[in-house]
Amino acid sequence: MAQFSESADVPDMGRRQFMNLLTFGTVTGVALGALYPVVKYFIPPASGGAGGGSTAKDELGNDVSLSKFLENRNAGDRTLVQGLKGDPTYIVVENKEAIKDYGINAICTHLGCVVPWNAAENKFKCPCHGSQYDSTGKVVRGPAPLSLALAHANTAEDKIVLSPWTETDFRTGDAPWWT
Repeated sequence: MAQFSESADVPDMGRRQFMNLLTFGTVTGVALGALYPVVKYFIPPASGGAGGGSTAKDELGNDVSLSKFLENRNAGDRTLVQGLKGDPTYIVVENKEAIKDYGINAICTHLGCVVPWNAAENKFKCPCHGSQYDSTGKVVRGPAPLSLALAHANTAEDKIVLSPWTETDFRTGDAPWWT
């Protein structure tokens, strides 16, 4: 019988365990790196700020500065920003120095189309099925069953901050349907 002795060609257990650990670590790192975007996609981002508010964003995703926002706008102008939960929201200019204390969600309550502001008629008109809303977003003609949702619009450190509207709807006197 031949006796086996350790040769230089056979790695010892320490080296084998190290290689197994290195391989496992590499495979695990690659798998976690591939799963990270998938997990981020399914977990929504938390709303910013302590009050549940979030800073309004422009079409490029940058924070909206109140001073720059008001530079080239007139009283009564309505401009879309990215609001709560990413919904398009109209900010209403009160005068050259301030905005109204509310924002109007631009999603039609009938089928979810984005409702444009028609300045010539002083109302929002949905292009999908003809629903109409007054200047505050209250429904005046169907088929939309409800007024447009509201959000509080405030300023903090020269940024426009939108927060959920939970109080009575000032347009109808009813509790908000969107909460």
